[in-house]
Amino acid sequence: MENQNKTTAKVIENGPLVIMGSIEITHADGTVETKETRCSICRCAASKNKPYCDGSHREAGFVG
Repeated sequence: MENQNKTTAKVIENGPLVIMGSIEITHADGTVETKETRCSICRCAASKNKPYCDGSHREAGFVG
């Protein structure tokens, strides 16, 4: 049986880090946000919605 409370992360080739499961994110200003099911974290540094991916990696030509 699969662990229902397990949080996993998957690196998308040339794209974001996709986190599935419950995660607590502490922003630079100290605010805390909880994502319960899934979120995509920017790896290219071009997102205008950091720390989240907004698809800017495509236009930026991010490889990684």
